[in-house]
Amino acid sequence: MAAMASADKTPITVITGFLGAGKTTLVNYILKEQTTWKIAVLENEFGEVSIDDGLVAESMDSPEDLITMDNGCVCCSVRGDLIRTLGQLAKRRTDFDAIILETTGMADPAPIIYTIQTNPKMSDHFRIDSLVCLASAKHIEQHLDEVKPDGAVNESLQQVAFADKILLNKVDLVSEEEKENVKKRLKGINKRRT
Repeated sequence: MAAMASADKTPITVITGFLGAGKTTLVNYILKEQTTWKIAVLENEFGEVSIDDGLVAESMDSPEDLITMDNGCVCCSVRGDLIRTLGQLAKRRTDFDAIILETTGMADPAPIIYTIQTNPKMSDHFRIDSLVCLASAKHIEQHLDEVKPDGAVNESLQQVAFADKILLNKVDLVSEEEKENVKKRLKGINKRRT
């Protein structure tokens, strides 16, 4: 019975990765290349000037379906926006087949997943289908090694650790040996992924 209920929920694919890892490029590729599914895109922008929503909107047939959450991170200061936005989308679930939530590069995915899975208003309508982490082969180790002040969470480490899919991107910018070292390190952080 639970499997049937889960199948009736709208799947959400959460795309994470640090700044410049290629999240928006991936979203644009998905929107251009697949023609079967209608996808709602949620852009989580951080800062006063929204950039990615304009890039993604170029790939959408109906740019009005793009919902931008500005001035904060979905996972912390504007988590209420995520609940409010998904609440609005719940009323229109029949208009689309799936949701892509592209997080800001500085997002810790754990609170996003927790919010969707534990809030009855969300979990009755939506399910996390996948947590995809884009990792730039050239820069991921720099982000993983970053020491955060006052014991703050290293977002890149969390993104890799929570992912059920890791896409190693920008491999053309590193040597074969560097690429293998990065892959080994990522597997050390997230033993469930290959």
